[in-house]
Amino acid sequence: MMLTRNVSRVWMLLLIFCLVASVPIDKKVHAIEERGTMKQRLDSIIETEPMLNGALVGMSVRDAKSGKLLYGKHGDTRLRPASNMKLLTAAAALEILGEDYTFPTEIKTDGVQRVEQLEGNLYLVGKGDPTLTPEDFAGFAERLQNLGITHVEGDLIGDDTWYDNARLSPDLIWSDESFHYGAQISALTASPDQDYDAGSVTLHITPSTEPGEKPLVTVSPDTNYVTIHNRAETSPNDMEEDLTVEREHGSNEITLTGTVPAGAETVKEYMAVWDPTSYAMALFQDALQAKGITWSGEVKIGKAPEKGSLLIQNKSIPIKELLVPFMKLSNNVHGEVLVKEMGKHVNKEGSWEKGLEVMEEELEKLGLNQSTLLIRDGSGISHVNLIPANELSKLLFIVQDKPWFPAFKNALPVAGETEKMVGGTLRNRLGDVQVEAKTGTIFGVTTLSGYLQTLSGENYIFSIMINNVLDEEVAKEVEDRLVRIMVKIP
Repeated sequence: MMLTRNVSRVWMLLLIFCLVASVPIDKKVHAIEERGTMKQRLDSIIETEPMLNGALVGMSVRDAKSGKLLYGKHGDTRLRPASNMKLLTAAAALEILGEDYTFPTEIKTDGVQRVEQLEGNLYLVGKGDPTLTPEDFAGFAERLQNLGITHVEGDLIGDDTWYDNARLSPDLIWSDESFHYGAQISALTASPDQDYDAGSVTLHITPSTEPGEKPLVTVSPDTNYVTIHNRAETSPNDMEEDLTVEREHGSNEITLTGTVPAGAETVKEYMAVWDPTSYAMALFQDALQAKGITWSGEVKIGKAPEKGSLLIQNKSIPIKELLVPFMKLSNNVHGEVLVKEMGKHVNKEGSWEKGLEVMEEELEKLGLNQSTLLIRDGSGISHVNLIPANELSKLLFIVQDKPWFPAFKNALPVAGETEKMVGGTLRNRLGDVQVEAKTGTIFGVTTLSGYLQTLSGENYIFSIMINNVLDEEVAKEVEDRLVRIMVKIP
């Protein structure tokens, strides 16, 4: 009798085993994703997704109220954060500089005004403002005109000595430096529009109606500071766009090659300029000429005298407003400006070295384990930066108690919000869930860290860091699946 019962049990176990084994692996994984615990669901993707073969994933999930770690996967492993580095820069800048901090721009002279003539040099002094647009330069000219100045008997001199003369962060790869996200850093710079991509111009490339003809290329702002060599052609409607835009290193010669199909929408290319200080001075000259203000001397770069007379002072938007394009649009130049400004504010030197010293000290005060971080810049464009996911989620927990937290959180991209300055880099992603998070992308890396609310009303803090992938854009689909799993946890 006992033997019969044992034999029956063995056959039943064999039958169950066969039934389970016969289920395809992808269906098993799907079942776990739908019905398992948080750990089972997240692990099922990280450990079985073919796209992640050979990649390294760090993930950290915390309860937003208590900070308790709810899930971790290689959470203490240092990984490249890409633009998630901006979370650290923003927190340090808010703590050191304050949310109401502004960047001044000054117009000074070493001479005197006699009737409508300024007898002496006119200095445009930059102190880090990355938000100066052509409209601001026009405003400077108008205010000089209102002072009664119609002629400068002297030179026009641009002063960018507020920061050092290191224009590019040490780890910026050469192929990035001609595009807006790799633009040079200067204390005196200019942006083409209210996205505030300082040190860059925007090319608008409109195809002709006839194949074989050149497309129309216009530059914004309208300036002769860059020279366009248009070698592109309009192709037939049924062809794919195959357009290349390059700026020659060390110059402002921009060349277009390839094709853009007839009937296509205008293509926008955002190109960094060489020497943003001289770019700002070119826009200043144009603004003065538009108001009929002349000068007798040269236009050059130099240092304003300490005891010069202040004619005009302009203040930027405060940091709490600057953080919106910085974080939502992932503006790299803003990150590096904030680092140099922290160095100038605390150590009297506007350099990466002194700024990063300040930033690291402040992050340690905030509670991050500085001994496990490697920070090389403020934007995250460096492939040398290293941060563990648990430290990112810890930072996001700690800053909730800071008085400036509303400004910090308001600057995060909001999933699915189509308005550019609300949804930012998440405006076309995760539209069906409640997520506010910072994206990050460099070659082989995609990251996403922020805040989410589950369907049951719980609030989580999370950090997802995916390194060493072959296609970082496609890997964002994996990020989205991981986020949706967290949102669906009952």
